[in-house]
Amino acid sequence: MNKRIFEEQDLPMEELESIGLAKWGKLLLDDDDLQALLQGRRTDMLRLENLRFEGLHIAQLDTKLSLHQNEEGKIELLLHPIYRDIEAPNYLTKDEAEKLERGEVANVEKFITDEEGKSKQVLIEFDKETNEYVITDTEQIIAPDAVNGIKLTAEQKKKYRKGQEVEMPDGTAFQYTAVKKEGMRSNKLHLIASLIMDGGISFMLYKLLHGLFAKKRDEKQATQLSPQYREAFKEFQKWQKERQAQTEQAPETELQSDEEQSLSR
Repeated sequence: MNKRIFEEQDLPMEELESIGLAKWGKLLLDDDDLQALLQGRRTDMLRLENLRFEGLHIAQLDTKLSLHQNEEGKIELLLHPIYRDIEAPNYLTKDEAEKLERGEVANVEKFITDEEGKSKQVLIEFDKETNEYVITDTEQIIAPDAVNGIKLTAEQKKKYRKGQEVEMPDGTAFQYTAVKKEGMRSNKLHLIASLIMDGGISFMLYKLLHGLFAKKRDEKQATQLSPQYREAFKEFQKWQKERQAQTEQAPETELQSDEEQSLSR
């Protein structure tokens, strides 16, 4: 889970239209990819066709997408194609970089100094699909308050923000990742996370999650839903109906709630 960094109305629509992912002001992205963009992560690998850049014609390009705010405050679209050469951040040791690239570790946690001279903690991952490092400011990572209706302890939340595996009493295990568009891996295909904000509660239904890092998943067990998940799903459905009713009653010009603005799956 990440804080929502961008808003849909701020998307660079002209750039998206130029690569065939928007038409007549309407996005042609699936919701999971859209939410990944708005939360500062990357989309899944997308195949773009008939691209034209500075007089060049590219028949097709496999790439992931992300958003970036430049120094002038303008939101730009970044493409992450498959790179031939790997360039590691200079603050990684040779051993750390090799372990990430070989898939021996899921991530590396570091304190670095940003361009403004401020110290910050980052989580560094390696995306094997693009041969590129992915760096996440840990302040942007939000740990859920509960998964499948089971509350996380302070220690479990700390582990989640560090990209470490968290295991719940119902057998569900999960970990944060910025490499996958869902922002999470799990030994289960589906799970329900909830977060308490401003006295209210928001639910996130995760579907078809990728398996835990470097662990073979039993696909039969991955589809099994625990009693806790089933109860949490009932609460999710109830919450969803309440939201829908509120939306239908609200004026069309009313903005989405702060929870909707800041969180999604």
